[in-house]
Amino acid sequence: MKVLAMVLAGGQGSRLHPLTAQRSKPAVPFGGRYRIADFVLSNLVNSQIHGIYMMVQYKSQSLIEHVAKAWSSSTPYTGRFVTVVPPQMREGPEWFQGTSDAVFQNINLIERHSPDIVAVFGADHIYRMDVRQMIDFHRQNSAHVSVAAIPVPLAEANAFGVIDADDRSRIRGFLEKPATPPPMPSDPTRAYGSMGNYLFDTDVLLAALREANENDEHDFGHHILPRLIKSHKVLAYNFGDNHVPGVADYEEQAYWRDLGTIDAYYDAHFDVLGERPRFNLFNPQWFINSSSYQGPSPRILRGDIRNSTIAAGSLIRDARISNSMLRREVIIEDDVEIEDCLIMDYTVIRRGSRLKRVIVDRYNVIEPNTRIGFDAAADRARYTVSDGGVVVLAKGQDVPDVTRYQI
Repeated sequence: MKVLAMVLAGGQGSRLHPLTAQRSKPAVPFGGRYRIADFVLSNLVNSQIHGIYMMVQYKSQSLIEHVAKAWSSSTPYTGRFVTVVPPQMREGPEWFQGTSDAVFQNINLIERHSPDIVAVFGADHIYRMDVRQMIDFHRQNSAHVSVAAIPVPLAEANAFGVIDADDRSRIRGFLEKPATPPPMPSDPTRAYGSMGNYLFDTDVLLAALREANENDEHDFGHHILPRLIKSHKVLAYNFGDNHVPGVADYEEQAYWRDLGTIDAYYDAHFDVLGERPRFNLFNPQWFINSSSYQGPSPRILRGDIRNSTIAAGSLIRDARISNSMLRREVIIEDDVEIEDCLIMDYTVIRRGSRLKRVIVDRYNVIEPNTRIGFDAAADRARYTVSDGGVVVLAKGQDVPDVTRYQI
């Protein structure tokens, strides 16, 4: 069974602004050392799917460089590769017009490899998934298309694209954020939310892409899938049945998060903190790959640090840090307090500063005695503030600054 993956990583991510002001959504950093796109790529490779095309579009340079560094062991001649594909404009001067159009514009890549199944997955989510289990479901049920579906409480389902399926998992319809979501057949308290991950029999996909192009249609969720449910066997795969090795009993077993907003992005980071995290990033049986940064171990000279992660190359002179995450080469000077914060790479926080519920993007220097997160009006005048009150500092200048080490 030959499977080819087409990963959709062209998302603009406007609701994650300013984190997406200079990068695409899949390139946004997550946790102590990852990018969002690392999760889908790791899931595919761990599932023994090694032929992967990643389609990029908006502000893609950061993602292209990351994939080259983190996934550079590709060997296309053996069918093992992760290849980034910008818009080729084979059908005209237009960029990708939607999810299905991105795949259609690269239909020649599918024809070149002649796979039995094409996995069309998004690159915007944090989760672990054994895709082989979904493939087994697809084959055992003789499906033409399988759609990954996550069970969500009915009260929360109106925030999702919801799948209406019968008791044989056959999809009857798709509803976008319905006021009264239809429940799962097996659980009246939950509904199926669409994860944006699909398996297609190759011949079905190619025919559907060509028909959509003729009809000037560009999206899987709005155009291709609603039409296919009328003529083909389109099934919902219950993500709750997916079991990844090494997941601890205390974790949320079907963990999946769409990091579509600043608040969702911020909250997901606290799911990976603590002694018993909802989503434990340390799982040797299902490794999440990222760039192999070669910097030194972090140094902590003095400080009170609680429930936090400190990434490689960081230096803490004397600080009180709680419920926070510092990425690589962060410098914290004396008498700094950081609470409930995400501090990204190459940031310097000067002495006497206080930060609470703040996201600091890369290459920032926080001047001495700065206060952020304590005065909502002042914060809104200077920075972006989310609906949930999280203050976000946009990325600074991406240039080395020797003065940052003079502490």
